[in-house]
Amino acid sequence: MDPQILTNLFSCTFNADPNIQKRAELEIRKLGGQEGMVTAVLQIIGNDGVDIATRQAAAVYLKNRVYSSYFIDQQSRPDQTPIATSDRNNLKATILPLIASSPSRAITVQLAGALKNVVARDFPEQWPTLVEDVKKLLASGNVNEVHAGCVATLEMVRAFRFRQNNDVLPKLVEEFFPTLVNIATQALSNAPAGPNQEVPTILHLILKTYSTSIILHLSPHQQSSESLVPWGRLLFQVVNLQVPKEAIPEDEDERERCEWWKAKKWAYQILGRLFHRFGNPSQLPSTLQKDYSAFAELFVTNYAPEIFKVYLHQIELYVSGQAWLSKKCQYRIFTFFTECVKPKSTWALVKPHFETLVSSYVFPQLSFTPAKQEQWETDPIEFVRTTVDEFEAFDSPVSAATSFLFSLASNRTKTTFLPILAFINRVLQSKPAAPQRYGALNMTAALGPFIMRHPDVKGNMEQFMIEHVLPEFTASEGYMRAVACEVLGTVIKAGLKFSNEQHLHQHFAAVAAAIDDPELPVRVHACLALTEMVTDSASVRTAVAPQVGKVIQTLLKLSEETDLDILNHCMETMVETYQTELLPVAAELTARLCETYARLAKESQSADEIDSSAVDIDSIMDSDANEDKTFAAMGVAKTISTVVNAVDSSPEILAQIQEIIIPIVALTLENKLLDLLDNMYELVDALTYKLRSISPNMWPVFELTYKLFKSDAVDFLDEMLPSLDNFVSFGTETFRVRPDYRQMVLDIYQTAINSDHLGENDAVNGCKLAESMLLNLRGCIDDALQPIVNTALSVVDKAETNALRLANLNVLVNAILYNPAATLHILEQAGPGTARKFFDKWFESIKLENRLPRVHDKKLSIMALCALMEVDPANIPNSIKEGFHGIVSGALKLFQEYPKAVQARKELEEAFQNDSDDESDEDDSKYLNMNEEDDDVWDEDSAYVQMLAEEGQRLREKSEKVAAGEDFSDDEEEDDIEEELGYIGPLDNVDPYISFKQALTSFQMKNPQGYQLATTSLTPDQQTFLMEVMRIAEEHTTQAGAQS
Repeated sequence: MDPQILTNLFSCTFNADPNIQKRAELEIRKLGGQEGMVTAVLQIIGNDGVDIATRQAAAVYLKNRVYSSYFIDQQSRPDQTPIATSDRNNLKATILPLIASSPSRAITVQLAGALKNVVARDFPEQWPTLVEDVKKLLASGNVNEVHAGCVATLEMVRAFRFRQNNDVLPKLVEEFFPTLVNIATQALSNAPAGPNQEVPTILHLILKTYSTSIILHLSPHQQSSESLVPWGRLLFQVVNLQVPKEAIPEDEDERERCEWWKAKKWAYQILGRLFHRFGNPSQLPSTLQKDYSAFAELFVTNYAPEIFKVYLHQIELYVSGQAWLSKKCQYRIFTFFTECVKPKSTWALVKPHFETLVSSYVFPQLSFTPAKQEQWETDPIEFVRTTVDEFEAFDSPVSAATSFLFSLASNRTKTTFLPILAFINRVLQSKPAAPQRYGALNMTAALGPFIMRHPDVKGNMEQFMIEHVLPEFTASEGYMRAVACEVLGTVIKAGLKFSNEQHLHQHFAAVAAAIDDPELPVRVHACLALTEMVTDSASVRTAVAPQVGKVIQTLLKLSEETDLDILNHCMETMVETYQTELLPVAAELTARLCETYARLAKESQSADEIDSSAVDIDSIMDSDANEDKTFAAMGVAKTISTVVNAVDSSPEILAQIQEIIIPIVALTLENKLLDLLDNMYELVDALTYKLRSISPNMWPVFELTYKLFKSDAVDFLDEMLPSLDNFVSFGTETFRVRPDYRQMVLDIYQTAINSDHLGENDAVNGCKLAESMLLNLRGCIDDALQPIVNTALSVVDKAETNALRLANLNVLVNAILYNPAATLHILEQAGPGTARKFFDKWFESIKLENRLPRVHDKKLSIMALCALMEVDPANIPNSIKEGFHGIVSGALKLFQEYPKAVQARKELEEAFQNDSDDESDEDDSKYLNMNEEDDDVWDEDSAYVQMLAEEGQRLREKSEKVAAGEDFSDDEEEDDIEEELGYIGPLDNVDPYISFKQALTSFQMKNPQGYQLATTSLTPDQQTFLMEVMRIAEEHTTQAGAQS
């Protein structure tokens, strides 16, 4: 391997000419598998005679090569060449010195990434000297080597941070952390005052290493006082450190990113994590109490008060203008304050200060600041995004201040709520400038759901709206008009009913005017408010009806301008509410929505087109991918679904809309936009189901679905199944003349059953598809019967869940119903005793409680038993002749349970219909805690964390048992198999009683001996019940004749 040739190739990878660049990349890829390649790359990275850009390109290649090829499973990736052993040894020998001599941070980052992946694979067994090598670096007097030691320690910890029950990380902590805390403490005490970044960089790395080590666990060493005391002292020193002005940039954005403030951010994060996960006894999940309850009591008693005191001082300095705080640090401080609200011991610390914190920090954060003014003017769309959802930027001071406000209002309602509202009222009564009025109304909007549930407050809200909100609709400042709309929409959604119709009309008129406001954020908030008013008030619905076309046009224009998915909810509400009015323009509306969807889908695809070979787990976790376009496209697709549902009363318009929608479905499938598949298949399902037919232009979607399933979307069968079922159910004529289509469906079923990449849920879906084929394509899939039966037989003994056992049984029962004689022959051919084994399992399911729980299961088995009664005796295999007479008693057993199943299904349908009425009846206790006592608070969030911890523990135990080769059954955790209320099939219109009577008559004629044995072996009770079934059959026959 000639290093010079390789150097030239790497220098060409950033050539301005894309052709030269591509050729170089292809040549490097060709050389990649050769032994010595990695060694040559290491030489280039360490060669000071090579320019930095080329060395950086080589470092990027090294990281990606190590990630993709350091270890390769040759069975799953036979085309890949692993890195040669000699290259691996050279890599381990030279990577630490390379990091120590790295000329730039960009190269260090790439080398660090490579190191982490090597450590994850080879440490400790294949790299036993690594700990001592890193210790030597940390003990060096050379600052570059100490820095390299810190980088290496961080990467070693990162390699094991997510591993459960591993003993490597605790040992690393014990080996390195005493040294790290000494280095950090010493560096802090000797920190130079100038702009030198060596000390803060090392401090940043050390604190980041500690933070990374406590993501899942706090080791025994870290819980001990010999570790906790020096680290605690260091963390408080870093938090309290007043960084000299000359050591940090003047520009605030640059200051946020400088090493000193990164170090401070990690100190805040560590203290917060220690309290949140390990040091808060009242909120500690039961699964963590064994390991951390003693530590939690120690921490909440000795450390939490000190953290609160230090943080409060930092906020006081910040509020008074004596010190600057980065946004990330503000976020961490108020996240800690929020955590302190629920535990009794820490609430005692917060309680005396909460009013000051609300008035001096929360209120200014929610007021209209110069930063918000700049955003309003330069990026109004982003302004709307962050004001509609304060948690859009979840780690911002505004989101943390809002969370603190919510926590006070909901967890300590009796103490805090009325004082907070009194503060808001004082601000508004004093008639301050617009930015402060905005802050008060912004707080009101945030607290709206709480206000409208508080018995002492909600009655005053109408007067508050008249006095403080309505006048702001005509304010000269656009942001005041926007927040007025926001408050109105929030309180109406939360339950405000205007007692005075004139007051309602005044607010409606104000919102209607705001829809035409020159400022975009005002128009968006006006649309959101109008949506709530339309939902809530009959008089507003009536008033909007004549103008709904204009409102829809406004919403479309705003959606196209902003791509805000929140507006899709408005559109859906308008379409659902004004179905009749919008029917004439439904096609035009759909076309506009489809144009928007197509644009967003293409933009989303462009944002996602990255080189997957350059991606590892950390870049995935740290990347800020452009998800907004995808979410916006999902929202538009949901709105299109609403239009489809709104026009289902007019098949002509629905068919017209279908032709408009098909191209966006094809676009999504052709471009393999997997994130949007769910939405597209919802549309295909709705269109084909409502029209009960498959248009010629829809069949290419079926073909694309098959291609996609066989390539990139094999695990999307759950989303595809309803549409595939509709293709089979409503496209039977096409399937009859298209053997290739029949083969595609059969292949999907067999793949769902046989693929190693799919689980039992996918197999269940495959079974449902096979059922659909057998039920709908009677007489035209004879050639598929044997593969279906053989595939189903392969599952009989392998199925682990009740759901798959039942679904697979139903496939075989369907095969009996499709062609009993042929299926019995196939079962016999499959092996000695196979037919008997199947019948034994089937009749076991018939006899046992809840093995055939649904109406469909029972009816299907009844119909299959009826089909068997009509089989020529010569076609009945000898292996089942002995028990064949049991088919009549089996059918009677099913008839005994059938009416109860039908009744249960009917009750479930009624309950489903009534569910929507109950959804609005929310429990006020979720929002307010009216207890007088200052006890520990255990709320829904606490219960949710507990549930997650228990589920995590269960999954870990399962994983450990499976890894140890022990049996682990989830049977006891399986949910009952419930009715599928949306399912329709060919059996729906079949009367099982009439079918049974006809089959029994045929049985008597075709197989008199069998009939006699079947009926005489019945018990007296069964014979009586048989007469009852025949009576019901006669009754149903009479009714059917009268109706026809």
